[in-house]
Amino acid sequence: MKRFLLSFLAFTALISFSLTEDVIASENDTISRLTVGGYGEAVYTRNFYNNHFNRYTHPNRYVDGNRQGRVDLPHVVVNIGYDFGNGWTMGSEIEFEHGGNELAIELEAEEAGEYEHEIERGGEVALEQFWIQKSFGKALNIRMGHIIVPVGQTNNAHLPTQFFTCYRPEGELTILPSTWHETGVSVWGKIWKLRYEAAVVPALNSNMFTNANWVKNGSASGFEFKVANNLACAVRIDGYFIKNLHVGVSGYVGNSFNNDIEINESEKYKDVRGTVLIGTAEFDYKAHGFVVRGNFDYGHLNDADIISAYNKNQNTQTFSPYPHSLVGEEAVAIGGEIGYDIFHCMKRTGERRLFVFGRYDYYDSYIPFASAITKYDWTERHVMTLGLNYYPIKQVVIKAEYAQRFLKEQYNTEPMISLGVAYSGFFTR
Repeated sequence: MKRFLLSFLAFTALISFSLTEDVIASENDTISRLTVGGYGEAVYTRNFYNNHFNRYTHPNRYVDGNRQGRVDLPHVVVNIGYDFGNGWTMGSEIEFEHGGNELAIELEAEEAGEYEHEIERGGEVALEQFWIQKSFGKALNIRMGHIIVPVGQTNNAHLPTQFFTCYRPEGELTILPSTWHETGVSVWGKIWKLRYEAAVVPALNSNMFTNANWVKNGSASGFEFKVANNLACAVRIDGYFIKNLHVGVSGYVGNSFNNDIEINESEKYKDVRGTVLIGTAEFDYKAHGFVVRGNFDYGHLNDADIISAYNKNQNTQTFSPYPHSLVGEEAVAIGGEIGYDIFHCMKRTGERRLFVFGRYDYYDSYIPFASAITKYDWTERHVMTLGLNYYPIKQVVIKAEYAQRFLKEQYNTEPMISLGVAYSGFFTR
């Protein structure tokens, strides 16, 4: 009996050890399939110009005074991915813009015990990506869910370690959604030295277009869902034909009129489409301590005159989300930056980098239709930026810059300095 008990205990211990090994192996396998990462930016800016909202309407009144300092968290993002196996993967990304929303309910002792709903900090929280992907190989992948619309240089490379300035490049940031994300389907792959991507997503909403930002706000929705009366197509091709050089082109086409919760079925608007056409080209070169990037974006809006008149007269209720703004028939953004790593010429080794950089942007968010009476000359801008980027390690960068906007002669220049710190990377792989 004693021998039997000893044998049983030994067998039980063996089984227990085996099961424990299986559990540990399973957990390790699960962890190895999981990726967690993200990126974030913190910026301080001091504006050395009068930031009054009427500074373009009456520029002579706002030459001095009302200079403003501000701190901001432009983007703080956490992304989580998982490999299910057999070519099935998941990706998700939640973004906190400008610190996210901070709301509070307080019981006020000084106001007869009333409850007060207070906003402690403005900002946005958004699910920027959530998709399921099936990979059939390098040449063919299908992604379904909430995806990035791959139009423009910034939407394709929006991590803070992928541009020199403290904020995302100003031209594209002004006229295009950034980061532009929609719920749809995309097909992408790599063939030879090319990468391609094509996506079908909900079209932009012309009710949200403005003179200051062209179609940028057209991707927004004030409802719990995104209206998709009209669908749009986005395409992108990237080439890597020459060592250290990447070139890319992208495009977008979609009808924006009546892509809202309320549809105007009036005979007057039966032929209005509000077709948005966007074309972009870009490049980046990295070698010998230099990083050089450039972009060109052009956009055209059909029926801009009709949409402008329509938007000025649309719903004016108190909580209406519409901006009631004119919109340009065209918009353009051109930008370029060059940086040199000082440590490269010092023959320093390791991950540390110290870039001295300069950047130039030209953009105009409102190139009016031919019959437009209002011109909005202040939408045409040149921006010059000089600064430093210090990378103590590959994933972390400390930024400092001086920038100045130059508008047309009747307007005041807008100088500013900014200091920032940012990171991007994966915490697990």
